[in-house]
Amino acid sequence: MFITLKKYTSVTIYIVIAVTLNACTTTGIAQKITDQAIVSWGADKGVKRLEESQYKVDFFKLANHFESQNNKLFCGPASATIVLNALRVRNSAIRLPEDKSLLNDSDQKFIAASKKWSPLFQRYTQNNIFLKSPKSRALVLGEVLQDAKGTVLIGSNGKAKKDRGFQLRQFGALFTAHGLSAQIVVVQQSMSDQEIKAELIANLRTGDDYVIINYKRKVLNQPGGGHLSPLGAYHKVSDSFLVMDVTPNKADWVWVKSELLISAMRTFDTVENRGYLLLSEGIE
Repeated sequence: MFITLKKYTSVTIYIVIAVTLNACTTTGIAQKITDQAIVSWGADKGVKRLEESQYKVDFFKLANHFESQNNKLFCGPASATIVLNALRVRNSAIRLPEDKSLLNDSDQKFIAASKKWSPLFQRYTQNNIFLKSPKSRALVLGEVLQDAKGTVLIGSNGKAKKDRGFQLRQFGALFTAHGLSAQIVVVQQSMSDQEIKAELIANLRTGDDYVIINYKRKVLNQPGGGHLSPLGAYHKVSDSFLVMDVTPNKADWVWVKSELLISAMRTFDTVENRGYLLLSEGIE
């Protein structure tokens, strides 16, 4: 089983100044927060919050399909894979793709003789979600940007422009391309915390719809820049949300105070603020 419970001593964490805003990067900023604002889900307090939560219907399906991102830029593909599988695996009305890249050439020779049977499962992977992605895998990984004529775009620093990872609207477009209903919410400065919190809680109260947040790690005193991960639950007494981080080698799943989490989403990313996606099944 992929879940391992660990006990942590609450401490106040300090991390270094950030220099990069791109998705799933590896820098941070000096900031002090209380030891109660972020609690590891595997700590005693974290376990108790999950037990007490009345808004955790999404958690169990997400946990069942959870996987870590394949590389440092794939927080978006990992989050998309988890949610798409949570919605569609074992749904006989929808035919899911197979990912032939999971078997190399030497593997293929052992199954090539069989025409009617495949060893592959029909499910989404961090590779085949790009079959219906308006943003290519190459661009997510850092291919230089070009205009319609194929001319490389140059930034103000004199270097070729890149747009690694997924911005919020780009990520919403991926889900729309896969036939989901994707409500994109950019967390503007003018939006109230109560309005945002109420919308997130409403989603976590019902099944068959999910939330993926786009936030800045440094606001949570975590190493890294912009990041994408699903929300799994809300705990009313502590007023905290469970972030199911798709980079377990860098950060645990954590309960984050709603005010702090919303602040992490109310940060600028390339062209506008970050935010969240409300996702449910559409008509493909």
